Amino acid sequence: MPTTKTSITGKSWIYNEPDARQVLMLIQRHNISDILARILVNRQIASDDVESYLNPTLRHFLPDPNHLIDMEKAVARTLVALNQKQSIVVYGDYDVDGATSSAVLRRYFELIGHPIGVYIPDRIDEGYGANSEALLMLRAKPTDLILMVDCGTTAFDPLATAAEAGLDVIVLDHHTAETTLPITAALVNPNRLDQPPLPRDEMRFLCAAGVAYMFVVALNRSLRKNGYFVDKPEPDLKQLLDLVALGTVCDVMPLIGLNRAFVRQGLKIMATRSNIGLSTLADIAKVSEKPSAYHLGFALGPRVNAGGRVGDAMLGSHLLSTGDDLLAKQIASRLDSYNEERQGIERFVLEQALNQIELKNLNEHPILLISGEGWHPGVIGIVASRLKERFHKPAMVVAFDENIGKGSGRSVAGVIMGEAMIKAVQLGLLAKGGGHAMAAGFTVMRDQYDAFYTFLNAELGDKARSSLPTLIIDSSISIGGATLAMITELQTLEPFGAGNPQPRFIIKNVTMPYAEPIGDGSHFRCRIQDETGAVAKLMAFRVTGTPVEAALKRARTEMFDVAVTLKNDTFGGRNSITLMLEDMAF
Repeated sequence: MPTTKTSITGKSWIYNEPDARQVLMLIQRHNISDILARILVNRQIASDDVESYLNPTLRHFLPDPNHLIDMEKAVARTLVALNQKQSIVVYGDYDVDGATSSAVLRRYFELIGHPIGVYIPDRIDEGYGANSEALLMLRAKPTDLILMVDCGTTAFDPLATAAEAGLDVIVLDHHTAETTLPITAALVNPNRLDQPPLPRDEMRFLCAAGVAYMFVVALNRSLRKNGYFVDKPEPDLKQLLDLVALGTVCDVMPLIGLNRAFVRQGLKIMATRSNIGLSTLADIAKVSEKPSAYHLGFALGPRVNAGGRVGDAMLGSHLLSTGDDLLAKQIASRLDSYNEERQGIERFVLEQALNQIELKNLNEHPILLISGEGWHPGVIGIVASRLKERFHKPAMVVAFDENIGKGSGRSVAGVIMGEAMIKAVQLGLLAKGGGHAMAAGFTVMRDQYDAFYTFLNAELGDKARSSLPTLIIDSSISIGGATLAMITELQTLEPFGAGNPQPRFIIKNVTMPYAEPIGDGSHFRCRIQDETGAVAKLMAFRVTGTPVEAALKRARTEMFDVAVTLKNDTFGGRNSITLMLEDMAF
């Protein structure tokens, strides 16, 4: 039976004592440590799967791309375009997944000697996804074929307009689909409702960059069979995996199976710094060590995103696909500046949203729906994510410009947001909307706002109430048990992220003799001490205004348990252990 403990943030800590026989079997069969075996057993990794889990390779996980419905049609239409030297343009979303998937395609087509264009719609002027005006403009250039990435699955009217204009569109997407599909030359999406069973179920969790890579694999195979590479070099497709890894992590896809292999192998490619744009951005972000999923999600991804949020939406895709050193430095510098601007706007909108929640008692509802006049649409997704983390419930934020509201939502486990958006569109409550399980985007008219909120609480309320916040604990350790050798062992479980969180540990019966604010005052540098007198450094991030802030004072005199992750702190060129605070329980 699992042991549970309720923390100061209201989360239930859950720790299952693993079966001792299974732990011993993994230790003996795979020559791993006790702590590693315990974590693998608790994460339900079967003995036969341990090797592929610890060493995920594309050879093991990559299936035949033609298992995805319409993949053969997509390749066939693209072969026609290549043979007839037709004009091809990638049309992508303005977020990291759109930037990476469009860059994967642009780089591949350059490698095979057929350069293509890229079009990223402006978040403010055009909004998310396909729009008729842009497609007609591209057709007039003229463009013969559109490869639409990270959008298009529910773009019925724009794609009908494109078809009428004689413009073929291939959609490479992963967002939730409806029972009917728009007119396309091909629509490749593992989440199509008519998709036959896949050889690996986790293919449903591919991001758009992953789907684009599968398309490139299928296209490259057909070109090879047709003798395309007889007189020219065949591209090394592994060199594109750094982009796939970035898109997968930043779109918060579960890091299991194929996605795990994409990210693990992509990080190896990224470490070679062969992508000029990515290596330049890493320098700007001061990422000098071996890259990890953390760097993708918190250093590189936000900067790529910043162009689409508050600047020029084309910058991210251009940076990731350029081979020009000077241009890469110029774009990376602009994205870094936009990211700083985004952070300021985000703080302003988050403060107003929190005030609104308090004044209107919105936290009493199972779903949070917050709106503001003139809020920047480029930060509402991040603010929704912050609210979800703070209140442990689905959160949606709407930026109104007169009567039109642009909205973005983030969900919690068990509450599928994308399907609800599609249903709201069908009921006439939204002008448009879509997404996937954990995130959504939508447009709501002011006179439908209240009705939409009523719908959300009715449609998702019961599931949101039953989705209690939990913190899964991997093991209990002592301060003395947290060693650099343990951190090295834990690194074999990387990449960490959605579906494969960094291992969490309980350290019991400690006090906190020292805690001081650092940076902007929202973070704390602390020291904890156990009953034996052993001491460890501990960092607590973004705790101002949360129950943790008050608990830090109480912890000076009262004994408590702490949930932490472990970090190798290389500051000053020396290796030392820092504990990263996850939660506390008195």
